[in-house]
Amino acid sequence: MSLRFFDVHSHINDKAFEGDVDEVIGRMREARVGSILVGTDWQMSERAVQIAKEKSSSEAPLFAAIGLHPTDNASEGFDLDAYQKLAAEKEVVAIGECGLDYFRLSEENRAGEEKRQKDIFERQLEMAVSLDKPLMIHCRNAHQDMLEILASKKREHGEKLRGDIHFFSEGKDIAKRYFDLDFTVSFTGVITFARDYDEAIQYAPLDMILSETDCPYVAPVPYRGKRNEPLWVEEVVKKIAEVRGEDFEKVREAMVANAKRVFLKKETH
Repeated sequence: MSLRFFDVHSHINDKAFEGDVDEVIGRMREARVGSILVGTDWQMSERAVQIAKEKSSSEAPLFAAIGLHPTDNASEGFDLDAYQKLAAEKEVVAIGECGLDYFRLSEENRAGEEKRQKDIFERQLEMAVSLDKPLMIHCRNAHQDMLEILASKKREHGEKLRGDIHFFSEGKDIAKRYFDLDFTVSFTGVITFARDYDEAIQYAPLDMILSETDCPYVAPVPYRGKRNEPLWVEEVVKKIAEVRGEDFEKVREAMVANAKRVFLKKETH
């Protein structure tokens, strides 16, 4: 049975789903929605792999991304050996979400915190390259530094350095710089109630866009205020098609094909 939608970035491994994760996945199976469950630290990464291992199906294939978020658990040091061992699980298709987040930095701790984040991100980048897996990147208020790092590492690693800029929130100029480095961008339900993203959505080549929910966060219209879930990635795809003025089925098929190309090139789903 072919997939209808693919949510490339969900957190159904989060505690927000502890009481009904089976029901959520059941709805995904009925609607034929696949997803990548994304870790933000060691515990969340282990949980992502566990759920993907136990609950994936042909109707709703589940995969995992494992990594350490730049700010969600700043007390965790990146244990390369442990993450490499977990990455050997066949369900793991990406490293992340990892990256840079300067949104809440104070001037007092900025220099030290930027260095800490860069060091941890670059270690995960090198791990992804060594394992030939794409990156799932979180970047907030730090795109210049991120682009500089990726451009430098791209010269070193070439095609092995690749991935997606999750929850993309910048304009077309920043988007183009990521496309030039062979990184896709993904959009969330925010695009259903904010117009700030339209320019980048219209500008991007269709094969460089991915759809995501980032659930349990940012539920799309008409579900705002509720806990988000992968099923509602359909609303994101609808809005992408609307903003681009393109046929919904064309965009829907492209979102699934793009996700498979970027993350599942070695999978058979």
